[in-house]
Amino acid sequence: MNSPWTNIDAVHVSEPGLLVLDITAADEATARRALDQLNALWATDASGRIRRLPAQPGVQCRVYAHLDHDPASSA
Repeated sequence: MNSPWTNIDAVHVSEPGLLVLDITAADEATARRALDQLNALWATDASGRIRRLPAQPGVQCRVYAHLDHDPASSA
């Protein structure tokens, strides 16, 4: 797959618990639901920009997450 986000900056995975997720979904509504679900579990940049790439099926987005942070505790 040709991802528009082939480069991952070292700061995004500089410590345990940090991760980068590339998501491909059938449509924007599905991708947004996935982002919302991930944001409910972990601290994420839930704003994740959703893109539709020419000649690629579905839509894509990249999410940066921190597994060790409970978003409910900061609400």
